[in-house]
Amino acid sequence: MTDKTAPWTAPKPTAMLVLADGTVIEGQGFGATGTAVGEVCFNTALTGYQEILTDPSYAGQIVTFTFPHIGNVGANDEDIEDLTPAARAGAVGAVFRAPITDPSSYRSAGHLDQWLKRRGVVAICDLDTRALTALIREKGMPNAVIAHDPQGRFDIEDLKRQAAAWSGLLDLDLAKDVTSGQSAQWTETPWVWNEGYGGARGDDTMHIVAIDYGVKRNILRLLAGLGAKVTIVPALTSAEDILALEPDGVFLSNGPGDPAATGVYAVPVIRKLIDAGLPVFGICLGHQILALALGGKTTKMHQGHHGANHPVKDHTTGKVEIVSMNHGFAVDGKSLPQGVEETHVSLFDGSNCGLRLAGKPVFSVQHHPEASPGPQDSHYLFRRFANMIRERRGEKALAER
Repeated sequence: MTDKTAPWTAPKPTAMLVLADGTVIEGQGFGATGTAVGEVCFNTALTGYQEILTDPSYAGQIVTFTFPHIGNVGANDEDIEDLTPAARAGAVGAVFRAPITDPSSYRSAGHLDQWLKRRGVVAICDLDTRALTALIREKGMPNAVIAHDPQGRFDIEDLKRQAAAWSGLLDLDLAKDVTSGQSAQWTETPWVWNEGYGGARGDDTMHIVAIDYGVKRNILRLLAGLGAKVTIVPALTSAEDILALEPDGVFLSNGPGDPAATGVYAVPVIRKLIDAGLPVFGICLGHQILALALGGKTTKMHQGHHGANHPVKDHTTGKVEIVSMNHGFAVDGKSLPQGVEETHVSLFDGSNCGLRLAGKPVFSVQHHPEASPGPQDSHYLFRRFANMIRERRGEKALAER
């Protein structure tokens, strides 16, 4: 009897991840076709992949998800974080362990693969994400090219050249590329289960100007949820134009790239706003630029912090919070000058996660207190900011918790 069983053959790769050191990783492609260059990082969150991929802080990066099943709950129009999706203000590529399955969630409005195509995000699966994560932990976040061709046609030597030639994120200002183009009012308030997002009540008690270095929508929602009138201004807006809006407080947003590069134009603005006596609150890139404005320094991290289960201690309360993080640069806590107090630290590696300026209503945090889905341990920071504004106006403070 003749055995007619066909021998097993590996499927032809339709996607490649090519690192700057020449390493070639094969897999199967999803999402947009073509190529994208960026820095490869890993994110350990189990939920919130749409929030992650649309966070403008990930501009110029290829996100490796350590959780193996990405896409199971599909995609929708509510879990988007960037203000300018047409400009692809988020991750340029995504790396998954397993293929994207059909969605299984009542909130799903479509398949993640189709959503990635519309966003222009190149994705690869069927590779060992644990090995890639271990490589990043050992050698740091590499520059790379991610490529997807359904026909499996790749010029590997050219991809190697592209990856090796990219300058990387150091000294790169990306805030100017992802910021909103003009000033605008924000009225959407936080999401309510089975109701969706709300709208501003119209009884605004304070005016907050948010400088958009790549702001996330949920930050703006939480600010509006305080009962504030929120005005978004582009990253390059002058201090004079911001003060002309007569804000009660100024928010410094998250964003991508090297804070020192963005700080070239942002630091002088922030110093003038502080000198004007305004309450100032910064998150992520906003935290880093504020530190630079106060005389501190920032540094490029080895592997960065990206996930939704990072323990951070708030020295002002003594409490440990579980927070979401997304940053590849950090404030050097030892560089903070006298009068600038370190308020939060990471319990993973002791890196700086917060500061405040003594005697003035100025503070910031490295982590993302607004993360959704994600921990809400740090939502009190928005009420802390509101209370600084209320105190300056001679009004009664809100309960932080």
